[in-house]
Amino acid sequence: MSIPVATGSTWTFDAIGTSWAIETADPLSSSARDAVSSLVERFDREWSRFRDDSLVSSLAEGRTASIPAPEDADSMLSLYRELAAATSGAVNPLVGDSLARLGYDARLTLAASGDAQPAPAWDEVLRWDAHHLRVTTPATIDVGALGKGRLVDLVLEAVRVHAEGDVVVDASGDLAARGTPVRVGLEHPYDPTRAIGVVTVTDAALCASAINRRAWGNGLHHVLDARTGAPVRAYAATWALADTAMRADALATALFFDGGPELAASWDCSWVRMRTDGRVEWSPGFSGEIFS
Repeated sequence: MSIPVATGSTWTFDAIGTSWAIETADPLSSSARDAVSSLVERFDREWSRFRDDSLVSSLAEGRTASIPAPEDADSMLSLYRELAAATSGAVNPLVGDSLARLGYDARLTLAASGDAQPAPAWDEVLRWDAHHLRVTTPATIDVGALGKGRLVDLVLEAVRVHAEGDVVVDASGDLAARGTPVRVGLEHPYDPTRAIGVVTVTDAALCASAINRRAWGNGLHHVLDARTGAPVRAYAATWALADTAMRADALATALFFDGGPELAASWDCSWVRMRTDGRVEWSPGFSGEIFS
């Protein structure tokens, strides 16, 4: 939950299955809005596993084994290498089929079709270079561990081309701010009317993840351990502060697993996470306030 800053205009819209709010000192021009809309459409058309016409869907369905490399492929997949190494394989961009098996599929059936299954060893299946993205066998790429953060960064860059002064891009919990500091409440995962703390974001990004955001059935949710294909059980919510939203989003995912705090320390980033029993942990460098 963000605490609004004193900006002059807010543009809200829905995209990639979530709500967005872009705050700027002056109203964005129609050309600026068109640029953002085109960027979001391009990213969604390339990376969404919920679209039949996306590039990654063509790989998943076996219509092709190779696609032109999206311009964000190396940035995101190289960061996945760091996430996979830090979490001993718990974070994996080929977790899409594991999610679909539990019901979080392209049609959002929210009904499991079988028991949990681990994701493929992605370093054996997925290949990319400057020109192509390939799979050695049909597989569903899901960049949910950091993709929304990457898009927040891209939208922020596009807006700043057209707008001067303060800018805040908020994609329902993944937020990047430039200019005036933004105070953000850390939403309680079991009670959205409460906050467990507050932090000020200054020329940085804050991303959050929680098991209640996409939950269904008997204890199923969207944060899976790729090694087992089963939902994580130790942590209920995470928050991470970083220089970019992609890194903050990546850390918010990594913090559900052993190795997440160590990765954050290596990136000089701060974080908070809540266990499913309600206990709260935070990094030594966290500058916000945690309510007792």
